[in-house]
Amino acid sequence: MKEISTKEVQQRLEAGEQLNLIDVREVQEVQAGHIPGIVNIPLGLIEFRMHELDRNIPYIMVCRSSARSGQATAFLESQGYEVKNMVGGMLEWEGAVE
Repeated sequence: MKEISTKEVQQRLEAGEQLNLIDVREVQEVQAGHIPGIVNIPLGLIEFRMHELDRNIPYIMVCRSSARSGQATAFLESQGYEVKNMVGGMLEWEGAVE
């Protein structure tokens, strides 16, 4: 499974890079604070909503600690998507939060 650090994601966003972030936490968790610009698809809905994602676009999966996003990354990878898991999740995130 491909991984990316919270620091690298933060640096790339602060440099103005457009990243495709998918937050797989539950809606209430995301409402409590999330990285600006994320798309929220709770882990339990990934299988049913993956048709909304483009196999030609790389995605970074995010959750609280990187466990759920790891599951989502493994699943989407097995379905032919280009995905990375943000290791450490929101617990280690030091960048901007909405």
